[in-house]
Amino acid sequence: MLRAELHRVEKNNFGKADDLTIYTLLDDYAGYETTFYGQHGISFLIDVAAGNMRRRILFDTGQSGKSILHNVERMGLNPKEIDTIFLSHCHYDHTGGLAEILKAVDREVTVVAHPKIFRRNLVEKKDFRHVGIPYTKEEIEKYGAKWILDAQPRKLMESVTTTGEIPKEERVDFEKEVTLGLYTVEDGKMVKDDMLDDMSLAIKTREGLVVVSGCSHAGIVSITKKSKQVTGSHEVKAVIGGYHLIDAEDERIEKTVKNLKELEVKEIYTGHCTGLRAECKFLKEFGGRFEKLHSGKVLRL
Repeated sequence: MLRAELHRVEKNNFGKADDLTIYTLLDDYAGYETTFYGQHGISFLIDVAAGNMRRRILFDTGQSGKSILHNVERMGLNPKEIDTIFLSHCHYDHTGGLAEILKAVDREVTVVAHPKIFRRNLVEKKDFRHVGIPYTKEEIEKYGAKWILDAQPRKLMESVTTTGEIPKEERVDFEKEVTLGLYTVEDGKMVKDDMLDDMSLAIKTREGLVVVSGCSHAGIVSITKKSKQVTGSHEVKAVIGGYHLIDAEDERIEKTVKNLKELEVKEIYTGHCTGLRAECKFLKEFGGRFEKLHSGKVLRL
């Protein structure tokens, strides 16, 4: 994709996709009785057509390109057809496979991410472990990456845009705090990291808005609302990805499900970091409109 095709969003000139297929290239769960690889992380190939334009957008790269490329082969896909790579946030399980993927593509590729994606990102567990992107900007450029680092919503093609960052003050009340204890370093001091680099994709289709998220550190309800605002959409067809409720309190899970129902989301597809308790709640409340993601799952929307 030419870099000139990526530009800022204008809501009054935002077309709709004619065709959308989302291939789950990687998830923590490999599915029942399959030959796909599962690994902690997530990756989608988003194949979208709008008018006379068709693009294949790679959404996140898991923590290993090897696992993704195995699944790509099993699904009969070709990594050389990837036009653009979008990184939802800095974490290694969403960015670790980037170098191997770029080698497989074997040409220059536009990589879209937030300007803060290369910062130190530390998780507070037994110690403060760096869990951010395992490469420098320059290292990845050697493999053909052409970076577009933008905190604002940016149109990737007709009908597809990034959400841009969602500042803490714009998030709904119960999503203002990140569920995971994360820190970064500013002016030599360790401070809490609000994960401003957490961005998602919003795809406007003829059946409604499709939201694709990596880990939803900004809050999946806040992300869905921002997606509606950026695209000018009213109906939400589907919300897809990891919701990072695996370490959330029951109250936050309840509020998340309640708010997505109030937003009249038609279909829920979750995996990766969503967690069993949250998925059980979604299944109970959404019934047949809920599906669990797994490596190899294909969504034709």
